[in-house]
Amino acid sequence: MATPQEYPIDIYRQWQKEEGLPVITGLYVQDLKKVELGPWKRRGGMGTFINLQGSGDVDDAYICEIPPGKSLNPERHLFEELIFVLKGRGATTVWADNGGGQQTFEWQEGSLFAIPLNARHQHFNGQGSEAARYVAITDAPLMMNLFHNLDFIFDNPFRFTDRFHGEEGYFSGKGHWLWHGHMETNFVPDLRRAEMLSTPSRGKDNKHLGFQLSDGLMYSFIAEFPIGTYKKAHRHGPGAHIIILSGQGFSLLWPEGKEKIRVNWQPGTMIVPPQMWFHQHFNTGGEPARYLAMLMHSGGKYYISSTLFPKEVGVSLKEGGQQIEYEDEAPQIHRSFEEELKKNRAACAMKGVVPWCTA
Repeated sequence: MATPQEYPIDIYRQWQKEEGLPVITGLYVQDLKKVELGPWKRRGGMGTFINLQGSGDVDDAYICEIPPGKSLNPERHLFEELIFVLKGRGATTVWADNGGGQQTFEWQEGSLFAIPLNARHQHFNGQGSEAARYVAITDAPLMMNLFHNLDFIFDNPFRFTDRFHGEEGYFSGKGHWLWHGHMETNFVPDLRRAEMLSTPSRGKDNKHLGFQLSDGLMYSFIAEFPIGTYKKAHRHGPGAHIIILSGQGFSLLWPEGKEKIRVNWQPGTMIVPPQMWFHQHFNTGGEPARYLAMLMHSGGKYYISSTLFPKEVGVSLKEGGQQIEYEDEAPQIHRSFEEELKKNRAACAMKGVVPWCTA
């Protein structure tokens, strides 16, 4: 029995400590590909946990590396998991206990997929000379502290056959449209080459493509904005893990009425804006900027749950939403953007969109 001084009990943190891995905190990670890892005995590879301030204990991240020519230990768990491959190539096998077919699919740098809830799975490195590395976003903190029983989380025989029962083609990469800019699929071969759709409400010439993976409550999307542009500032709930896929630039993060914090980024940077902090992304490089966001959503495709990522994030503050329109932002924001472009000898493409643009 815990003493009063030991309350409140955080099962997730206790489990994390027992795993014996390094833990990264703060607002961002500069380069996921360069993060130092520690031995992960239970998994049979190398890893580190990422618990950035903005996760709000609703989700977490970890990096895992599979040694050359090796595999991780098989496992299953009662929390959802989205996986993005940072480098290398390999394969994953997924199967259901006590029946159900076995599915194996190959992945590469840039692939995105989700592990069906509580399905057994194992990852293999397909290269004999180099390690394969991926980053995963999970809702483990929420689930572990909800049930506070690790046997229930990691050794639960229940099969979610409505999500996965070993059907052929589950990870084929084929998908179908749910609505404009949102696709249901279970595997995306390469996010860096995925075609996107126009979403002008989020910024000048902005593009977007959302993914509903493995019928889960976790959600992901990619966004892209052109050279010499930036997105509109907005805010939302906790847990949105943003990973830069291409481009060079910076982001501003700030709680309402407080000082702005600047984060410079390049491919491999991860940023997690804290709950209800405004944040805004600026492309100051020589190519379109593209990023991946992975997060807890508001019920997935069909279901209702607590809204951590409200739909009004793309609606103006003046209309009851959470977005600052270009004409309502502080003029100094755009002036700083133009100054940064001049340093990089790049041209501003915001003329006619931002009132004080001098391009």
